[in-house]
Amino acid sequence: MSGSSNHLISVHPDDLRFQFELDKQIYCDLKVANNTEHHVAFKVKTTSPKKYFVRPNTGVIQPWDSCFITVTLQAQGEYPPDMQCKDKFLLQSTIVPPHTDVDELPSDTFNRDGDRVIEDCKLRVVYTSPSSQGQGEDQYASKDPNQSVDSNSEVQRAKEERDTAVRQTHQLQQELELLRRRRNRSADSGFSLTFAAFVGLIGVMVGFILNLTFSVPPTE
Repeated sequence: MSGSSNHLISVHPDDLRFQFELDKQIYCDLKVANNTEHHVAFKVKTTSPKKYFVRPNTGVIQPWDSCFITVTLQAQGEYPPDMQCKDKFLLQSTIVPPHTDVDELPSDTFNRDGDRVIEDCKLRVVYTSPSSQGQGEDQYASKDPNQSVDSNSEVQRAKEERDTAVRQTHQLQQELELLRRRRNRSADSGFSLTFAAFVGLIGVMVGFILNLTFSVPPTE
């Protein structure tokens, strides 16, 4: 897996690849790692904000920690010319005071004022077609003439559901960690019902992922 890095963060992969399909939302995950002993805030911008949904688009990463960003390409009604995409993403990062939460970031956090250092990481968007990916897998496909297309479709659908569950689990874990830090700073000693709900939901999601993992038959 390729990746790009600067002084504050590393981003993997270093471009956004979407397996383009008509009338279907498509996902791409980015792993952003904090390379420093400081708290680092990030913000994601795009040249086509109506076309993509980014979660989270702003966040704070603790020292030497990392997080996942899920970028969703909204369902498109037509293929782009020659499967080329001119959309661009910009991931900005800067050092913030210790124990800063994302909801505490000032509105001017990413303004280049005074001595503040803002680092930029540019990401391009690449569209691929399902057929191009399938060609690379054909040489390993079963030669059994009785193998049905429906069976392959079910396997692919199960894999997509598993991948979606993995992304949702990553997002829930990040939200759980944010909630835990807020609760630790709170003077309330009672146990948060919301906190307990997140814990239970993550348990259900992890179980669902494991179930999908073992239920998907191996391809030959």
